[in-house]
Amino acid sequence: MGIPEKERPLTEPLLTELLASLDGWTRGGGSITKTFVRKGWKDAIAFVDRIAKAAAEHDHHPDIHVEGYKKVRIVLTTHVAHGLSQADIDLARAIDELAG
Repeated sequence: MGIPEKERPLTEPLLTELLASLDGWTRGGGSITKTFVRKGWKDAIAFVDRIAKAAAEHDHHPDIHVEGYKKVRIVLTTHVAHGLSQADIDLARAIDELAG
């Protein structure tokens, strides 16, 4: 069956181009990360819930960290690709839209 197209590793030139189109996401090796600051605990948890629903819809699941009661740090990577794929970029964009 093989790896789905959206989960195949991106070439470095394409990855550089796609990352430049994202706002506030930083690359660290084979992952991208962004921290969102929410209004408080309840808003942070509601945001996490929206991210979880989007992740399920995208069939791609980030690491989600709630820190300091109102910060939500997202880490995206594609394990099967051992790095970054189109699935990471697509979910990053969806999460940005959810953040408002």
